[in-house]
Amino acid sequence: MDSPALAEFLSDGRSSAAGVGVNEAMALRNSTFFRAVHLISSAMGMLPTHLMRRTTDAEGKETIAKAKDHPLYRILHKRPNQYQTAFEFKSYMQLLALLDGNAYAMIVRGMSRGRANQIIALVPLKRKSVTPKLSEDFTLTFEYRRPTGGTVTLGQSEVFHFRHPVTRDGLKGVNLIDMAVNAIGIAAQAETAAGKMLKGGVMAGGSLETDGELGDEAIEQLRADLRERRADGENAGDWLILEEGLKAKPFIASAKDAQYDEMRKRQAEEVSRFTGVPRPLLMFDETSWGSGIEQLGLFFVTYCLMPWFIAWEQAIERSCLTDAERDADELYVKFNEGALLRGSLKDQADFFAKALGPNNGYRTQNEVRGAFDLNPVEGGDKIPEPSAKPAAPPKENVDD
Repeated sequence: MDSPALAEFLSDGRSSAAGVGVNEAMALRNSTFFRAVHLISSAMGMLPTHLMRRTTDAEGKETIAKAKDHPLYRILHKRPNQYQTAFEFKSYMQLLALLDGNAYAMIVRGMSRGRANQIIALVPLKRKSVTPKLSEDFTLTFEYRRPTGGTVTLGQSEVFHFRHPVTRDGLKGVNLIDMAVNAIGIAAQAETAAGKMLKGGVMAGGSLETDGELGDEAIEQLRADLRERRADGENAGDWLILEEGLKAKPFIASAKDAQYDEMRKRQAEEVSRFTGVPRPLLMFDETSWGSGIEQLGLFFVTYCLMPWFIAWEQAIERSCLTDAERDADELYVKFNEGALLRGSLKDQADFFAKALGPNNGYRTQNEVRGAFDLNPVEGGDKIPEPSAKPAAPPKENVDD
């Protein structure tokens, strides 16, 4: 039982420096780790994902619009398969990319709008049942182990592979639990030690002292009274009425206690570094909320989510578009990160006021209305022209 290999096998293949095995269930019980992976996966799931089309007319004028006539648009934006919404699918695939390093989905093709061999669904495949293989001629295939038994080889056009941006071999992504195993293991040991101290009464709040001597019956009665008060939450915080010359002496936290608490905080920070989520979003710094919330959101999007945006967009384009569609360079996938950066109503009002003009405006009135889910108005699809010098206000007739 002292074999390191056996310890790794029993701990889901991960042995930490703290001497405790770390598996997925233990990692998710770590509040910092759970908060981080939940925040990233839910944020990626909630953001609108659109298939866009860029076209150029004979005069060289470029037009960009949502490719709503393409079957992939509905899959990304509404319903990827029969049992998941777009939010559920993206959140689940993102979570697997964090926990396993890789997420795989079967690309189902069929008839769509009268056209054959069109993508009609993305169905997640069972975790850890797919292995990417690169042949000597650099052809990528996927070895899929079916739940009913047997193995089948799938082509690149049959599998949507989404992986962690960090990879050791260019095929499979790394997972956070492997990378943060020591930080999670030490944090788990610290939590276990704290629980044992509380359960064993080592973290008692104080002691009762007397210059005299108490009999066994008095001591037992005092213990019973204290147990009764501890079981009854309504008496929490009340002072005791002491007899027999008893004096209450509260314990003062020692430097060792403060050092122990600091170690637990440090391990929480260590775990957070592997995720890239800003400290305040993990509930570390209460003072960072308020006027800096917009900057905090920008930091989260730029330095944590942006690599995931690129990974998602390029993985979808690589796996879900045909060779002809990629060669035409008209279709592309776009996450709308603006949903996380809207800010306050005042900030939005200032932003859209500048976008509309009066000088150098770059948005139409209907585009602004669409951002708030309002119906378009007639004549609202033109970008405002630069305004002339404001006319002087008419003079009022003043009677002498």
